Amino acid sequence: MASFENLFSIRGKTALVTGGSRGIGEMIAAGFVAAGARVYICSRKAEACEETAQRLSGQYHGECIALPADLSSLDNIQDLADRLAAREARLDILVNNAGASWGGSIDAFPEQGWDKVMDVNVKGVFFLTQKLLPLLRAAASAEDPARVINIGSIDGLKSSHFDVFSYGASKAAVHHLTRFLAAHLTGEHINCNAIAPGPYPTKMLGSGFGGRMDDALWDEFGEANPSGRVGTAEDIAGLAIFLSSRAGAYVIGEVIASDGGIVGTR
Repeated sequence: MASFENLFSIRGKTALVTGGSRGIGEMIAAGFVAAGARVYICSRKAEACEETAQRLSGQYHGECIALPADLSSLDNIQDLADRLAAREARLDILVNNAGASWGGSIDAFPEQGWDKVMDVNVKGVFFLTQKLLPLLRAAASAEDPARVINIGSIDGLKSSHFDVFSYGASKAAVHHLTRFLAAHLTGEHINCNAIAPGPYPTKMLGSGFGGRMDDALWDEFGEANPSGRVGTAEDIAGLAIFLSSRAGAYVIGEVIASDGGIVGTR
C-alpha cells in the first residue's frame, strides 16, 4: 500500500524562484517557504529582493534568501548560476518566473519592445535552466525527480485584450519550450511543466490600467471571470507545490492554466 502521509510535502527541498520579489513569484516563494523549503529568490532590484526575502523568512518562520540578478543577459545568468552553486550542491526546484511585458499598437510597436520581452521571457528561461542543469541533475532521482516549472500565461494560449504582441508570443514560446525541455530531460529525472496564470492581483496586470493596484480593479476582473474572482496566493502556490511534490511527480510536459476558467470554459 502506498504512503500518502507526505504526498504534498516539499519540506527540506531547495528552490530558486526568479522574479521572486513581487507578484506571482513572491506568491510562489511564500508558499514554498511556508511549506518548509529553503527558497532563493532573485530580481533585478537588490533592495526589493532583500526586503522580500527578509519579510517572507519572518512571516513564515522559514528560510528565504535573496540572490539579486538581472536575467536579461547571458553573463548575468551565468553569474547567478555560479553564486547559487557556491552555496548549494543541488537544486530540487527551479521556478522560471521572471518576465517582462511591453504594450503598443500594432502600427507603432517598437523593436525594443520585442527584443526585451523575448530576451527575458524566452531566452532567459532556456539559458538559466541550461546553466543550472548540474545542480538539477544532482538533485534528480527516479524516486524524486528534480522539477522545472516555467511560468507562462493564458496570453500564450489565447489572444489578449491588451496590445502586448511580444508578451503573448513569448509566453506561447515558453509553453512549447517546456515540452522541448521535458522531451530532453525527463529521462534524466528532471520533470518540466508550465503554469499559465490568468488574472492575479499583480503590478504587471495593473500596468495595463495606468499602474492601478486597487481592490476595485481586481473586482472588475473578478466579475468578468467565470469563477467570479481573481487568483490568490494560495491558488498559484498550491499548484506549484503540487507540481514540486510527490503528488505531481507523474505530471510531465504539461501547460496548466490557473485562471478561474477563462481558457477552459470559453
